[in-house]
Amino acid sequence: MTYRNPPTTPRKSATFDDYTLSEIRRAAATGIYDIRGAGAKRKLPHFDDLLFLGASISRYPLEGYRERCDTSVVLGSRHARKPIELKIPITIAGMSFGSLSGPAKEALGRGATLSGTSTTTGDGGMTEEERGHSKTLVYQYLPSRYGMNPRDLRRADAIEVVVGQGAKPGGGGMLLGQKISDRVAEMRTLPKGIDQRSASRHPDWTGPDDLEIKILELREITDWEKPIYVKVGGARPYYDTALAVKAGADVVVVDGMQGGTAATQEVFIENVGQPTLACIRPAVQALQDLGMHRKVQLIVSGGIRNGADVAKALALGVDAVSIGTAALVALGDNDPRWEAEYSALGTTAGAYDDWHEGRDPAGITTQDPELMKRVDPIAAGRRLANYLKVMTLETQTIARACGKNSVHNLEPEDLVALSIEAAAMAGVPLAGTNWIPGKNGF
Repeated sequence: MTYRNPPTTPRKSATFDDYTLSEIRRAAATGIYDIRGAGAKRKLPHFDDLLFLGASISRYPLEGYRERCDTSVVLGSRHARKPIELKIPITIAGMSFGSLSGPAKEALGRGATLSGTSTTTGDGGMTEEERGHSKTLVYQYLPSRYGMNPRDLRRADAIEVVVGQGAKPGGGGMLLGQKISDRVAEMRTLPKGIDQRSASRHPDWTGPDDLEIKILELREITDWEKPIYVKVGGARPYYDTALAVKAGADVVVVDGMQGGTAATQEVFIENVGQPTLACIRPAVQALQDLGMHRKVQLIVSGGIRNGADVAKALALGVDAVSIGTAALVALGDNDPRWEAEYSALGTTAGAYDDWHEGRDPAGITTQDPELMKRVDPIAAGRRLANYLKVMTLETQTIARACGKNSVHNLEPEDLVALSIEAAAMAGVPLAGTNWIPGKNGF
């Protein structure tokens, strides 16, 4: 008698999953690495792995409808004669004109101004749209020096020296030729339509001593008025924060690997850097060890999505957060109403893969004149302001529930973690225990 095993469902490899197989086939067919925009798509420990301990008997909550909860923050008070005063601890990250359209940059400025916060130029220089509609504008000073000039340094309200970016610490930027229009080419002194690759390091300094000299030069150019930020990618946050402080920074910005980018190699996005959650405590520890916590402000970016994320970052010791991807979504990018056009590009709304190609149906990450017409900067700015308002209200709600009359009074004691990884990264107890991995000898 012959026995046969019953049929089984074919099992696919976890290592060689469908996406990995498609990437192998693409590489074999083209001989070039994949370039895309946005940040890491792999699942990483993040703010969702933390929970707040609201007040009950042992803590006294505040009433949301009648008790104040302050959200304001001052940035750059260490050395600058004119530090920045913001109404909310949520800022708009640097995203370049070139990567974004002119109307999108204007909308970011409008939304930030309505919300009482700042926006940031990004690579490629300062546009009149953004300067004209941003009450508080941070000017990014990048390795490329594209568009950099003393006049715009003086027109800015703060200067951010960009050493690294979370999506690609140690790597330079990209802007493909299809996005280098006449105007972008003129601002960057580049040939039109030719792929642009930014340098991975500043041309005139190689270490923290040179950075100190550069910061002093920028202070002299701006008559010591403007706060000087130093932005680093989330690679070695303790040492990078400490060196930035010793070089004279007023503000340190740490960008985790969930932070987006206009374009770079996908292998970079997914395999270089550290999660945002892993970067915060080492950066805070560096400031504490130097006696500079709260004297030098810390901004964290990379994957901030809602008020809970903001509150958790503040509780871990940061002074403010910065958003990029979320701000573009608030403006209208990757909206499902353009799904048919995203599908025609070989992607889908919410995938963000098309940012570098210059054909964004939403008109935000493009230089196409017809597509840009789809962005109403006034309406888009209002949407961004609405989103920032909700994020702020959510942050206040959590702070009040923890008994805090300022969002900056949130602290690690208010948090627990849902996983061992998150507990170790954030330096807070695993839920239901008093155990912090790596502390107390184990």
